[in-house]
Amino acid sequence: MREDSQIAILFLCLGNICRSPLAEGAARAAFAEAGIDARLDSAGTGDWHVGHAPDPRAQAEARRRGADISDLRARQLRRSDFTDFDLILAADETNLRDALAIRPPDATADLKLMLDLVPGREGESVTDPYYGADEGFGATWDDVGAVAAALVASARG
Repeated sequence: MREDSQIAILFLCLGNICRSPLAEGAARAAFAEAGIDARLDSAGTGDWHVGHAPDPRAQAEARRRGADISDLRARQLRRSDFTDFDLILAADETNLRDALAIRPPDATADLKLMLDLVPGREGESVTDPYYGADEGFGATWDDVGAVAAALVASARG
């Protein structure tokens, strides 16, 4: 169980090399700009990229948007994340379902889709740019940037 009062948010996607590190980067930038202290992290439901840096295209898009995610390393979702974080935000329904499947009975984290926080986007998936053209990473940043803005607005009350 968390003992501090700082909000803790985990962003979740499949491999933790595109959508969730971009979401973490967008949120870090938004919270820093707002002067709000938060503990932010990202993870994947899959394990095949564990230890890897974000996709170079994701890093490039984050840099274009003023965020540096090059220091992030992929990790897999852990059962302890459900008590270590207040909120776990999944990029899509598949990742939400996979997280629910391992959610322990003593979980305290709220679990929902990232875009559920953005009015008019509820139930939608964050754009997955992995198999597409580089421009897809800009659309993903737009999605996670909207999520970050909604989180900051919520944190401000």
